[in-house]
Amino acid sequence: MERVYLDNGATSYPKAPGVAKAMIDYIENIGTNINRGGYKSAYSAAEVVLDTRERLARLFNFSSSNNVIFTPNITYSLNFIIKGLLKPGDHCIVTSMEHNAVMRPLMQMHKKGVEFTRVKCDIEGKLDPKDIEKHIKNNTKAVIITHASNVCGTIMPAYEVGKICEEHNVKFIVDCAQTAGAIDIDMKKMNIDGLAFTGHKGLLGPQGVGGFIITDEMAEMMEPLVSGGTGSMSDSEEIPSFMPDKFECGTINIPGIFGLNEALKYIEKEKIENIRRKEMELTRSFIEGVKALKNVRLVGLEGTEGRTAVVSLDCRDRDNAEISYLLDKDFGIATRCGLHCAPSAHKTLETFPQGTVRFSFSHFNTEKEIHYAIEALEKILKYEV
Repeated sequence: MERVYLDNGATSYPKAPGVAKAMIDYIENIGTNINRGGYKSAYSAAEVVLDTRERLARLFNFSSSNNVIFTPNITYSLNFIIKGLLKPGDHCIVTSMEHNAVMRPLMQMHKKGVEFTRVKCDIEGKLDPKDIEKHIKNNTKAVIITHASNVCGTIMPAYEVGKICEEHNVKFIVDCAQTAGAIDIDMKKMNIDGLAFTGHKGLLGPQGVGGFIITDEMAEMMEPLVSGGTGSMSDSEEIPSFMPDKFECGTINIPGIFGLNEALKYIEKEKIENIRRKEMELTRSFIEGVKALKNVRLVGLEGTEGRTAVVSLDCRDRDNAEISYLLDKDFGIATRCGLHCAPSAHKTLETFPQGTVRFSFSHFNTEKEIHYAIEALEKILKYEV
């Protein structure tokens, strides 16, 4: 039985070439902390961390690498931004396609007096930017959107929303968990004030390292969610006011950053447009094959335009959990079934509470694997229940 991994929306596999080796090299041959020791190996580690900040700043077209803040993952990043920026009496706008990494911290803040409006997307997960604009109020501080749905892959109109935010002097925050490394993201052109990213999905790095990038103005407005030792200003008990130390305390995941550094080098070499082209070719093949299957609903957009390589299926007369289980058990195909930590998105797509079977592809997948998955689905759907 083949092993076919089609759950890259949860985490990428395989990782970029050289990621594991870079992490092992750090652990076995360097192993020191940064910003603490005045010796060669500490400086060597610090150089790689700085280089990683600079590569991320270039990737997202941001001017200052000092404003690249490392966190354990994008959920931490979104918590930093949401809880650090919003205060009682503020209003923010989100879409109905948001992940719980946005909605749960926002619900916490709502109980403390932060108001929010959830703008409804259509049944394909598409957002009309005009619906954002008409909900902006005098106390609206931010608009927070997912760049692309983790459930159905629909891409949000970030350029248009960013322009609206700029016109109304509202902060624009983007969750790019599903798009970093897979789609070109330009913080300047999109007028993004705060970008949250994770290293272990499209960036092809290890789990345990993510971060956020914020403008200087956002940095001034935000309160640090966590504070402690930074290796700087050790004579003071006050939090440093400069970046990245204001938001980055304690020992960061240096082995993970070494791995992410290697992954970023790979993405720069391969180029995002080439990665996206391959992923869309695979997605197109899968969608064309799925359309021929009976009693299977393709959730969201029916084509490849305006989407990522994430495809959800709802098998109308079968339990989706059973389909996902049989794909693994009988064919060795890894997918993700359920509500994908995004109940609001599933309600929008009319797949709540049954959820979907989600297939998410990487440019490391092959056409052979796509055809194998379609054949497996066809066979499973013919099983007697």
